Amino acid sequence: MKSVRSTKDRILDALHRQPKISINELAEAVGINAISVRHHLTNLTAEGLITAEEERHGVGRPRLIYSLTQDGLERFPTKYLRLTTRLLAQMKETLPAPEVSKLFSLIAEEIADEYSEQIKDLGIEERLVLIQKLLAQEGFTVEWEKKGAEYQIHEITCPYYQISAAHPEVCMVDQTLISKMLALPAKRTQCVLDGNAHCTYVVSAGNRN
Repeated sequence: MKSVRSTKDRILDALHRQPKISINELAEAVGINAISVRHHLTNLTAEGLITAEEERHGVGRPRLIYSLTQDGLERFPTKYLRLTTRLLAQMKETLPAPEVSKLFSLIAEEIADEYSEQIKDLGIEERLVLIQKLLAQEGFTVEWEKKGAEYQIHEITCPYYQISAAHPEVCMVDQTLISKMLALPAKRTQCVLDGNAHCTYVVSAGNRN
């Protein structure tokens, strides 16, 4: 039985096939009127799946050209996992193990540095909320709780799980990011790679005011 695809899916598919496209071109590709397309585009923009930019095309007002965001692109099957796994394997064959771990730490430190001004006056719990939001943008589902003088950060889901199963060095990214943004060492006490339900990092608040 042939599946019936929603208008939303057909619009996303059209944007995937033609990365930069106008409303009228989308209407023609999907087979609905421009008013209906505009309504769907508003919703898709709010969901963060598409973005628009102005383009001049001769005399008159510029028109809006639409394209998929990174989140929109990730709706479609890719070979990124296979390519990433191969790249990591090649990197580990070329570089010493400490250098590989250092590279992942540097990635996390670069991300944390982008937020250095934003977090410098925040308390530890405010920083944890920011970390939670930041990791959510990266595809993690994170929860945290305070137990005595310690904070436990639980990664309920991890977008790197399939990669980290073969290359556990990838886990350095989130561990280093948490440590850097809290300005406290984060100790991993549970890991999904060891058969636990999720990864857990523990930091002690004893050294902070």
